[in-house]
Order: sequence, then structure tokens, then C-alpha cells
Amino acid sequence: MIVFITGGVKAGKSSRALELATQLGTFPVSFIATAEALDHEMELRIKRHQEERAALGAFLTIEEPLALDQAITRAVPPVIVDCIPMWINNLIYYHREGDFHAILEGFIQGMHQGIVVSNETGLGNIPFDEATRRYNLLLAEANRRIAAAADRVELMVAGIPLVVK
Repeated sequence: MIVFITGGVKAGKSSRALELATQLGTFPVSFIATAEALDHEMELRIKRHQEERAALGAFLTIEEPLALDQAITRAVPPVIVDCIPMWINNLIYYHREGDFHAILEGFIQGMHQGIVVSNETGLGNIPFDEATRRYNLLLAEANRRIAAAADRVELMVAGIPLVVK
């Protein structure tokens, strides 16, 4: 079963993914982390997420900012992928947007059991700058494709999961 969790920034998506993983009762859980600590705020955020996982049980962390298609083949199910927006950020930052479709397709084909975390970008206004619009388009496409492949889709609103599919 694949669960796709989307929602606004800080809506409780990562905590919900961990909650669902612990309900499975299958440990260890592979955790594919896409974030990189490029500044102090991200260092603190990553540390907080690591501590949260450590308190819950055995997680095997695979740090992979770009090659989700390769990371999913190294992971042992169940898998949590946190998060698709950071992966998109990394593709843009490292000038790898041209690899987006191939990596996404390989990731979707390789994901068989687990939880994928993303952000919902389609609820806001149209950004003024071209770079942000391009980011939103890539994230929206990834969200649509992953949601279509998922067995269950949840939208997090203020810490409350709403079942969409």
C-alpha cells in the first residue's frame, strides 16, 4: 500500500507519516530524506526530524537529495519519503530539472509500500517570478503522478488528516 500525504507547510505531514509507519508495526522503516543542511535553520529542522524518528523506533535513513529513483531501490519496505518539495528544490538548485521526468518515473515504478510526503501548492496565488512558477509546476506534476499511483491520499489541514482517496 502506498499512502500519499500532502498539505500546507507545517500542517503535520511528517508527523502523520511517522504515525502511520508506527501503526504498521514493521520495523525497521526505511526513511528517504531529501533535505540538505545548507543553512542553520535547515540544520535545526533536520536534527528535530532525526530526534523525532529516534524516539519512535528503528528507522534506516537514506539521505538522497536527487536520485529518488535509485534511493527507492536501496530501501527496504516500508519506506517513508520526506519530502517531494525538497527534492524539487534540489533538482532546481543543482540544475538537474532535465532529469525530473526520468527520476520521478523510476521512483513511482519502484515505490511499492510506504508513505510519500509532499506540499500542496495549488491553493495559493500565481507567483510573480518565473522560477517560483516553474517550481510550482514541477511539484504539482509530481503530486498528481504520485497521488494517481497511491492507494490512499491524505490532505493534512491544521494537523488533521482528511482522506481524499
